[in-house]
Amino acid sequence: MLISASVGAGHDGVAAELARRLGAMGVEVDRHDFLDLMPRRSGTALRAIYRWQLELAPRSWGWLLAAGQRKGVGGRMTAMTAMADAATLHAIGAGAAAVVSTYPLASQVLGRLGRTGQLKVPTLTYLTDMSVHPIWVADGVDIHLAIHDEAAAQAKALGATDVRVIEPAVPAGFAVGARAADLVAARDRWGLPRERPLALVVAGAWGVGDIERTSREIAATGLAVPVVVCGRNDALRQRLRRTGVAIALDWVDDMAALVRTCQVMVQNAGGLSSLEGIVAGIPVVTYRCIPGHGRSNAEALDRAGLVPWIRTPADLRAGLRQALAPDTRASGLAALRPEQVVADLIAARRARGTERALKPVAAP
Repeated sequence: MLISASVGAGHDGVAAELARRLGAMGVEVDRHDFLDLMPRRSGTALRAIYRWQLELAPRSWGWLLAAGQRKGVGGRMTAMTAMADAATLHAIGAGAAAVVSTYPLASQVLGRLGRTGQLKVPTLTYLTDMSVHPIWVADGVDIHLAIHDEAAAQAKALGATDVRVIEPAVPAGFAVGARAADLVAARDRWGLPRERPLALVVAGAWGVGDIERTSREIAATGLAVPVVVCGRNDALRQRLRRTGVAIALDWVDDMAALVRTCQVMVQNAGGLSSLEGIVAGIPVVTYRCIPGHGRSNAEALDRAGLVPWIRTPADLRAGLRQALAPDTRASGLAALRPEQVVADLIAARRARGTERALKPVAAP
């Protein structure tokens, strides 16, 4: 069973790729949205508040995450997840062989259910980001999967005991090389100039952050044409098209093709998109990162040597020029595949005869 959350697209994107990979190995997968497991539409309210913070009051999100670093505040934040315990148990049911969470609040539920003996199957948390906030690490979760040694070290410092460094769960299409003709066709598909270097500006499924200013400043360097993926933010797309400072795209179904045809990715949150760029082999930089997880991810990605953080407008031209230089590629990602960790865990339990099914749980 996989539990993610429909906040943006990163948590769901990882869960979808894990489900695809496990399915290819013959593992039956059920997926659940943690927000649907919260009672009385509280999950819907949580998503709305989070989006409001990112779009209208981003500093408040940064303050909230910073406050969550303190033990007392963080404890109150995670205690609210208890309202989803019964629904989560019911969703898991009696037949699960393992449960994987790609969302921190869901991990807190799994940890609590494991500590109290209500959940007796292996649990894993997939840490989607390079920076690890304390709410990601839940006592009672058996294994934490980290996408880099940097994230693994943070998780261990926060008390995670069994941490495995794995290859990011990025769709295989990003790692597939493309012929020159395919790259030209991709540019024609989205109306992109054939001869100019392209800077792909990504801002998550909701198109959050100071994207208009970022686009203007990239264009002003003269080094690349900004191409903005606005996601589901139609208002942003319309503003960019009116001003003409960037090529504005809405939701893109084939991100792998778009990423491969660009020469550099400019990101502001450090989520799944940045990993897709790294796997695709194009340079990725951070610029005008959003508060909270955007800033902490920027620090961690820069420290790991994967994604340089361009901190000021004065540094943008030099940062882009360096990124666009030949053979500027990040490396250092692990080769251990996350789906193999899950499959091996299930196989080991079966071999020992230790799998214990849950008793049927009544619907909450």
